[in-house]
Amino acid sequence: MKECCVLNSERFDFAPIQFFKTVNSHEIFSAIDPAVLTEILDWFRANDRNVYKTAIASLANNRKLRPVFVQKKSLPEQYAWVLKTLQIKACDSIGEQIMQAYLLSGQQAMLGMFCDGMGIIHDGKGSVVGDLPKALDKERLDETVDKLVDVFDPKIFTVYLHCFNMQIEGGYPTLTEKIASDERLKLA
Repeated sequence: MKECCVLNSERFDFAPIQFFKTVNSHEIFSAIDPAVLTEILDWFRANDRNVYKTAIASLANNRKLRPVFVQKKSLPEQYAWVLKTLQIKACDSIGEQIMQAYLLSGQQAMLGMFCDGMGIIHDGKGSVVGDLPKALDKERLDETVDKLVDVFDPKIFTVYLHCFNMQIEGGYPTLTEKIASDERLKLA
């Protein structure tokens, strides 16, 4: 049943409105399953050590530490320190760069399939060619998510959806709502 209100002696019907917000990278890393970050960092250590070293150096510098402080720690301690540091708002840009670098290099198939499902022109590796769409079709989004959540690790796929949503100011309302309402799209 719709609620109504009286304003200036006129009657207006309205439906309750839910507002969902896009999240920043520090919020993603605050909610993420630590195993996902371990997978990301392991991938960098195996495939692009320079990115791993640069990430450690950038995070250490951001915290006014020398990178060697982190590098001397055992690998599990390094990963725990990285996760804790990425949860700080001041590290948002570094966290976003880490996620984007991982997704663009390590998850090209997922990015490509998402773009294909959404009808977004890309370079075959998931990088969008031209401008991002102004809006996402809800039915197409539902179909694409239904397909890809079964093909890829749902937590990694959810990280990608959050990153994709960060690419335009305010995010895509349909994607923001989908992430918030679909139980399969949880970070932890």
